[in-house]
Amino acid sequence: MEVHETAFMTSMFRAMNESLSSDTFSKLWSNSKTKTWVDAYLTEVSSEEVQTHCVRNRFFLEKIKQLFKENKVDTLLNFGSGFSMYPFLLDGSIQHIEIDKPEIIDFKKKKISNWIKEGKLPNRKIHFLGTDFSKDYEASITTELKALQKTKGTFILLEGVLFFLNKHQAERIFNFFEKIQKKGDYIGSVSYDASIEKRAAFLRLQDFFFNKKLTTSKSDYLTLSHNFYKEKASYSVIEHKDYFRYSKELNNSINLKTTDILNENFYLLEKHN
Repeated sequence: MEVHETAFMTSMFRAMNESLSSDTFSKLWSNSKTKTWVDAYLTEVSSEEVQTHCVRNRFFLEKIKQLFKENKVDTLLNFGSGFSMYPFLLDGSIQHIEIDKPEIIDFKKKKISNWIKEGKLPNRKIHFLGTDFSKDYEASITTELKALQKTKGTFILLEGVLFFLNKHQAERIFNFFEKIQKKGDYIGSVSYDASIEKRAAFLRLQDFFFNKKLTTSKSDYLTLSHNFYKEKASYSVIEHKDYFRYSKELNNSINLKTTDILNENFYLLEKHN
């Protein structure tokens, strides 16, 4: 199993409950191989994962829509974009920069182009950039941003990425965000709190990915405390929700006990200097 398989899985989760995710295009990525992975995952890890992924997608989709409506952002930088379909769920005037590993970006760029030609997707202006967050990426991304027209405001989305990084890499990427963003820009980030590490669902998650050879150690995955965000000198946490709290707002029914749910934390940060 490769990391990009998780991108296919995430898309299928979103497609399995469109009314909750508000994502009507993720089904384009569905395929029989991914369905086999998804079925195994839901059985072996947590059957709540369809809802958790949909709720996460919905949170950031609604926040970006709101900030655009308020004339605060007009550019979305999606770090670790995977096969997410935000460009087609948002207003067509928003600029999109999609950043992920080169093999994912090349594949996605080709598929998106074909689907637009076939009329399956609306036309969007998307800048694709392939890079590896474990290597040097700052210079290439900075050059890409400078080539774009001046923006009103940027929203950086870091969804599902931190889990696969180590603490040093996580700090590094936020330090980079601080350099490329200006006052009034935003970051949307997802992570697990360290308290989840002893929960049954998380232990099963570690076993699942280890057995599928996604990692070489069950301790490879990153969890972060609330202080990781709160202590960022140039940013303020303006909103913090998790799966349970945002589910209440969406009237999403919780089907399992807490220990069997992979509860993610959603953070919205604003740069204040």
